[in-house]
Amino acid sequence: MQKDLNIDTAKPIFALPASVVLKRFNVDPTKGLSSRQAAQRVETYGLNILAQGSGLNPLVMLIRQFSDLMIIVLLVAAIVAGVIGEALDSAAILIIVILNGIVGFVQEYRAERALEALQQLSAPHVQVLRQRRRHQIEEADLVPGDIVLLEAGNIVPADMRVIQTTDLTIDEASLTGESMAVVKRAKARLAVDAPLGDRVTMAHKGTHVTSGRALCVAVATGENSELGKIAQLMRAGERPQTPLQKRLAAFGRRLSVAVLVICAIIFLFGLARGEEPVLMLLTAVSLAVAAIPEALPAVVTIALALGAKRMADRNALVRRLPAVETLGSVTVICCDKTGTLTQNIMRAERFMTADHETEQLQTVDQADRSWRHLVRAMALNTDVGVDAGERAQGEPTELAIHKAAHAADAHVSRYEKQWRRVGDIPFDADRRRMATLHAGKKGGLVVVKGAPEVVLPLCKDRQTSSGRRRLNAQTVLASAEDAARLGYRILAFAERALDKLPKLAKAEDIECDLTFLGLVALADPPRPEVNAALAACVDAGIDVVMITGDHPATARAIATDLGFAGDAVMTGAELAALTPQERSQAAEYTNVYARVTPSQKLDIIEALRGHGNYVAMTGDGVNDAPALKQADIGIAMGQKGTDVAREAADIVLLDDNFATIVSAVREGRRIYDNIRKFISYTMTSNAGEIWTILLAPFLGLPLPLLPIQILWINLVTDGLPGLALAVEPEEPDVMSRPPRAPEESVFSHGAWQHMVWVGLLIGALSLGALMWAHQNGSGNWQTLVFTVLTFSQLVHVLAMRSERESLFAIDFFGNLPLLGAVVLSVGLQAAIVYWPPAQTVFRTTGLAYEELIVALVLPWVVLIACEIEKWLVRQGLIYRPAARQ
Repeated sequence: MQKDLNIDTAKPIFALPASVVLKRFNVDPTKGLSSRQAAQRVETYGLNILAQGSGLNPLVMLIRQFSDLMIIVLLVAAIVAGVIGEALDSAAILIIVILNGIVGFVQEYRAERALEALQQLSAPHVQVLRQRRRHQIEEADLVPGDIVLLEAGNIVPADMRVIQTTDLTIDEASLTGESMAVVKRAKARLAVDAPLGDRVTMAHKGTHVTSGRALCVAVATGENSELGKIAQLMRAGERPQTPLQKRLAAFGRRLSVAVLVICAIIFLFGLARGEEPVLMLLTAVSLAVAAIPEALPAVVTIALALGAKRMADRNALVRRLPAVETLGSVTVICCDKTGTLTQNIMRAERFMTADHETEQLQTVDQADRSWRHLVRAMALNTDVGVDAGERAQGEPTELAIHKAAHAADAHVSRYEKQWRRVGDIPFDADRRRMATLHAGKKGGLVVVKGAPEVVLPLCKDRQTSSGRRRLNAQTVLASAEDAARLGYRILAFAERALDKLPKLAKAEDIECDLTFLGLVALADPPRPEVNAALAACVDAGIDVVMITGDHPATARAIATDLGFAGDAVMTGAELAALTPQERSQAAEYTNVYARVTPSQKLDIIEALRGHGNYVAMTGDGVNDAPALKQADIGIAMGQKGTDVAREAADIVLLDDNFATIVSAVREGRRIYDNIRKFISYTMTSNAGEIWTILLAPFLGLPLPLLPIQILWINLVTDGLPGLALAVEPEEPDVMSRPPRAPEESVFSHGAWQHMVWVGLLIGALSLGALMWAHQNGSGNWQTLVFTVLTFSQLVHVLAMRSERESLFAIDFFGNLPLLGAVVLSVGLQAAIVYWPPAQTVFRTTGLAYEELIVALVLPWVVLIACEIEKWLVRQGLIYRPAARQ
């Protein structure tokens, strides 16, 4: 249990000065906690987590396997049979039911564990100050007294008292319901009874930082936070089903009614023929248990969860399970350029002042005033920290600027001492610039960096070797354009000297009357694997749209290098000038958007959707969250992305790589294909059993199977072999077919026709074997039909490994779990037929030589028929897919 931090406190934390709060938690904001203090506080206050719901409860899972109505009826009927003298049959049925329940339990348990593992992978991290160094720790390890660094895009990890703030605003809608972001103030004086929404000195767990940055001290973690106090409203309940699971559950309910009607007919027909009532009841109920597909949604969960785990191993972390099944429907991928299509390894390669240009900044004369001012600006206007290993930490662009400045002047750190940073206005996608405010011995200094077309209008003159001169902004912009055409990302630097420091660093006060210093060109080469990934998208019928905040010329150069089709580049300004109808028309031919703001991504999504597209959108910033939510599949960057973006996304790329998106689409298509195969196989098997038992009386044949034999077939054929289909490798054409329509039924493209006619074929083969044996006076007729039905289903699962390709055209040993399951099932069936103890339990008799040949040969008719069906499919003669609208 956690210790309440407000015990014996005269005033609540939010009403106390920051200095008093720091003393109470015995922490220096410049040093942070020591490792020993942090470990002790974990012991004292516990982990920073909210209690979850019941979650993974193995006992409940096991009991749930036997809660189905038909299972209960079967158990009661088996007990009745035991009481009236059929003790062996009763015991055998009970054992088979228990085995079925254990198999179902293992399947569900594995799925839950896989989902739990995914949640652990997505555990958020926090930037804290410990022992004077920045550390990134898991949110759960945060303790009261930790000094936390908050910035735009973070989700607040605990209740915290703000110590220092730079334009910090927080969206507290998740806690207070207030839609407007709240401005936080470290020195505000609050009444002790200030309501939650008015506590501007506090940052509360679970809220979102929308802008600015702050230094805070954690004061309440886990259940002691305000969010923890209302955590019962957030307890994890039943996990929501995916759209496919819902459709299958509804289908299963309808099919269950039909199966129950058929079973009732079989029961009544058996009674009319003079069969024993208990035997017919057990037969009807056993068939219902075997044929009703109540496990289909659970099996889908297993396939999706295990598939999601495999995707996580490939750097695509699935946060919402429905995304796995819908990946195959994606027709357009809208992706950022920097770090996704490119390597995100920035290098400052060209430097331009008003008088000079060079590719090696360290070779310039630092006595030259223009170079000295540019290097100083590069050193001062960077957000780079140092980790515990003395390594520089920060965004790639910031690190590149920092590295170039230090390479140019070994003593560049003197600038940081001479000009102490006292404030800043952070970069965001709308402003496209960043300003820092510095205090010196004689006044202050403002340094601004950003996009040239944004910074230059704020400048009144330029710095030259001989002093300040008139600025020709158009000439500078032309130079920036020339560099951008070569694929460079261009940043402009400017400064302004101040006689005295302003009380607040407001953009309108300090970002004006600037002196232009120079341009820095940064190179971020394309990822080498992206070309192949783009080619795979073309083959798969997926369009790729590049969206970037960079200069249009830079975007065009990168697009050309990557081989994007066409040469249409639209800027954010051009997009804003269009009507919705014009945007829709432009979306048909535009595949590169430059200088686009995050809010305009919503317009692009709307325009693409207007043409019937299924859109995947990438994003990394706070302002990207609406677009990630609106897209059919939102994809956040795991490395450069903010907490808010990751929270809004369906998938998180752990390596920020475009090729990983394509791999995720490929994996999503494979998973959906395998779910289809499992459903087709299971439903076909059930249909074969129903046809066999239903049609036998009408053909004047005896009851083909005993209840325990029906349950056994269900166990050995629907169990391991069926589940092994979930790990079947991808089809050869998985990325050369068009995307699947989102509303497409899992029974489309010939699946339901396959279930009907192959089910009939299996039933016909089983009944044919029964007629042959019965007419020849064999006493093994029931064992023969039992074995033919079992083997026919095992042959069918081999045929189902591919819906189009011949079994002999794919890698036969490509799915070893499936082959192992089939061999094991054949061995178990042989034991039941020939092992005396098993013969007693299952009422079987050893098959004669010629009967064994029939049992081994006849099922392969199913494979031959399926191969003919696949050939017809490949020729385009049957099951043609409908054209996508």
